[in-house]
Amino acid sequence: MLIASSGLLLLAFFYQGFWASGFLNAGIYLLGSLGSIVALGFFESRIKQHVFTLCLLGAVVLGMFYPHYFVKVGNFKFSALIVPLIQLIMFTMGTEMSVKDFEGVLKMPKAVIIGLISHFTIMPLVAVSLATIFGFPSEIAAGIILIGSVPSGVTSNVLAFLAKADVPLSITIGTISTLMAPIMTPLLMKLLAGKYVEVDFLKMMLHVGEMIILPIILGLLLNIFLKSKLQILKKIMPIISMVGVFMMLVVIVSSGRNALLQIGPLLFLTSMIHHSIGYLLGYWSGRFAGLSEQTCRTISLEVGLQNGGLASGIALQMGKIATVGLASAISVPWMTISGSLLANWWRNRPTDSITKTS
Repeated sequence: MLIASSGLLLLAFFYQGFWASGFLNAGIYLLGSLGSIVALGFFESRIKQHVFTLCLLGAVVLGMFYPHYFVKVGNFKFSALIVPLIQLIMFTMGTEMSVKDFEGVLKMPKAVIIGLISHFTIMPLVAVSLATIFGFPSEIAAGIILIGSVPSGVTSNVLAFLAKADVPLSITIGTISTLMAPIMTPLLMKLLAGKYVEVDFLKMMLHVGEMIILPIILGLLLNIFLKSKLQILKKIMPIISMVGVFMMLVVIVSSGRNALLQIGPLLFLTSMIHHSIGYLLGYWSGRFAGLSEQTCRTISLEVGLQNGGLASGIALQMGKIATVGLASAISVPWMTISGSLLANWWRNRPTDSITKTS
């Protein structure tokens, strides 16, 4: 009942805002409706599990309707915060890691290898195909390919848990794909996006390593040597990390807001197709290999969910956050929404009895 009421509330607020003020002035009504639904989440568990997604939508609304607040203050551009925020998120990931995360390679080598190969082939190739089919401008096309070339998204572990998938396998694939990113992402961009934008392989490799490898190593070392002293920090870091994701999304959407108004609908359709194919082919790559339902769900999420924050950071380092970075601005909220819906759909369906193949 509360879910139905929240949906009606969202529609009512949006209709009122659009009717009274026009589309470009309806932001306050959208934010009010989203805030009301989030408040309902304190009383309804089925809404509570979508609060993160609703907050991401709120970040998109802020960036689209009030971009002037999030572009710069004086001479300081908010886009300068993107890389530090990515490093903070990667540091948080490092503090949650341990040597056990890599044991999955020994326990389930077949599943890990299939997951990694699927991730770094399906998403980049689908991205190239979509960019070609829809005929996007060069830098927009490069941004779509960039989203397809980054490692697994940081929310995949949570969604794997909700989907009754294999969480240790999800952590292993996500961790290894992230550690492979300084080589794989620049290589894929050079091969697949080089005709759209200039790609300096070595420079991009160093930038990716700076953004993800160093913070992860620092977090991992702190977890190993100062584990007993990190308990309070480990409790607040995930919250800080989520706030960082919201801040990045607001800044990215604000920076590319004008371009999004022109090309946003087509880019959104592209994102829907891109990630949906990733989920589907990721799942069936495991099925064709004879892996269990639980493992196939894991691979599906690891293939379909990308690290949109890293893509934004790379776009910023390229000096093209307002063009190459647009695909990530669309993909981050859509990945979270679609991944959450898929995970919750799987959550109510039992895993089958196929024996897990390693």
